[in-house]
Amino acid sequence: MTALTSPATRAIVAPAPTGRRGRRKERLPWGSPVVYFVALVVIALMLAPVLYIIIGGFRSNAQITVDPAGWPSPWNIENYLAVLTGSQFWQQVLNSTIAAGATTIGAVLLGLMASYILARYRFRGRGVLYAVFASGLMFPITVAITPLYIVIRDLGLMNSLAGIILPQIAFALPMTIIILVPFLRAIPDEIQEAAFIDGCGRLSFFWRMVLPLSVPGVITVGILAFIGSWNSYLLPLFILNNEATFTLPLGVQAFSSQYSVDTAKVLAFTSLSMLPALAFFSLFERRIVGGLTGAVKG
Repeated sequence: MTALTSPATRAIVAPAPTGRRGRRKERLPWGSPVVYFVALVVIALMLAPVLYIIIGGFRSNAQITVDPAGWPSPWNIENYLAVLTGSQFWQQVLNSTIAAGATTIGAVLLGLMASYILARYRFRGRGVLYAVFASGLMFPITVAITPLYIVIRDLGLMNSLAGIILPQIAFALPMTIIILVPFLRAIPDEIQEAAFIDGCGRLSFFWRMVLPLSVPGVITVGILAFIGSWNSYLLPLFILNNEATFTLPLGVQAFSSQYSVDTAKVLAFTSLSMLPALAFFSLFERRIVGGLTGAVKG
């Protein structure tokens, strides 16, 4: 016999209306517009002073006096040309580059070697030693500026770049060690055992295996040390008294005091001094995030 489907049966097998899952699929994946509005407001508040300084360098002192918040009319590049053609700006850029480069190399080398010992060797007091390095993050350079000044003066390093490079290396070591130790701990012990079986010594294993495997962390700590040294102001302020040895942050303060009447030129000098750090950080931003992510995973 052939079974007949009644209208009631057809109504039962009809597809049910979409429930909560269907509603969830229809929602936009971009989140709440309020979050984006708040983020845009925060970004605008952060970028507004920077843009004001950069644009202010294209104005004249008369324009700034008449309309401090106005646009340049006409645009004037003489302020930037006067700074770029002078020797004072480039000398300070060179001093900052030397200090930041030496600080980065010293912090990375010493931090990598110390992190290798703390991560790969087991000895009594290892945890205490790691805690001592980590506690260095709780003592900013502001707290130790007076003892540092006395030590550097007794060592005869006043008015020299070495007087700021050595303390900056010391203050960069805690962050360097904290980031690099997880990278080195994540290296499997089987790789080290296989290297030792093949006749690789401890130093050879360090240079041939440990260093290549920890490149993301090394790049991260190097960038952080470079930017920290480049933006350092308090230590050079106490150590450097000769204008020929001024770094760029200290040079901005000296330039603004020397040309306090010429506001437009001061804004041009300040904006040019910001560009190297901004460009450097923008180029290596992904490296910093990738290195910190690897440290957290390790």
